[in-house]
Amino acid sequence: MSERHVPVLMDEVIAALSPKAGDAIIDGTFGAGGYSRAILAAGAGRVLGIDRDPAALAAGRALGLAGLTLASGVYSDMEALAAEAGFAPVDGVVLDIGVSSMQIDDGARGFSFQKDGPLDMRMSSEGASAADVVNRAGEGLLADIIFHYGEERRSRAIAKAIVTARKSQRFASTMDLVAVIESVMGRGRPDQIHPATRTFQALRIYVNDELGELSRGLEAAERLLAPEGRLAVVTFHSLEDRIVKRFMASRCGRQAGPSRHMPDVKGATPSFEPITRGAQGPTDAEVARNPRARSAKLRAARRTSAPAHKPDSRFSGPEISAEEWSR
Repeated sequence: MSERHVPVLMDEVIAALSPKAGDAIIDGTFGAGGYSRAILAAGAGRVLGIDRDPAALAAGRALGLAGLTLASGVYSDMEALAAEAGFAPVDGVVLDIGVSSMQIDDGARGFSFQKDGPLDMRMSSEGASAADVVNRAGEGLLADIIFHYGEERRSRAIAKAIVTARKSQRFASTMDLVAVIESVMGRGRPDQIHPATRTFQALRIYVNDELGELSRGLEAAERLLAPEGRLAVVTFHSLEDRIVKRFMASRCGRQAGPSRHMPDVKGATPSFEPITRGAQGPTDAEVARNPRARSAKLRAARRTSAPAHKPDSRFSGPEISAEEWSR
């Protein structure tokens, strides 16, 4: 499992965290354990690896890494998980946002539009699946999900086609959905992104509440980090990066433009100071070795001794009502 996953911006993340002997660090998105292993190898005393994916945790246990403790859950619950494991407060937190290579490459998980498998997309294998969403959600809800979470301009046409298609047969597989999307978008050219890319991204984010999880997780890290503790966050698309950018700008005493996703705190003492200047991307050499690193961005900051800002974890993405579900 770990051999199929290449952690991105590894050197940059380790430099930002600067682990030293005795440090307790949280890897909030454990995945295949690449960051955790590097953090321990760089001298940290302990790492708490958090993941909601049972497969990732099982593979992590098989690694047998000294100093590694694994916890099942979401990283927004890192305060409770850290307290239970004896890790509070901590000297560093790293978050690698989004879907892992192992999840994409496993057709049975349903994350990829390039592999035939059940239309699932759940990271925890619990709760509503992507199939539940496309088979039950009203047309307006589907259009909002695809537009806001996938930034897909043809969201309404795709939602209409999905609702029409499911009247004759329920969606069960990834290829069922790909076929309907291609009926609207065409098959695309080899030099373009696949026409299903944005819709699959949108459904995955919605099913796993990824942006809400990110917003809550950043605030949890702020409360859990000790003074001088370091926060490093790797993102892969603009929706994620926008939330991290605005959070860090606000917490570092700067303004990054208004946002309904994060509070506009005026006059509060900065709870972080920047480590990276803006977003740090991969080198050309890394992209050549690992094309999936192309869109990665790292933002990092160091915790001050100021109190954590007032929490505001009300992020909910587009205004979507549960009443829009249709059976």
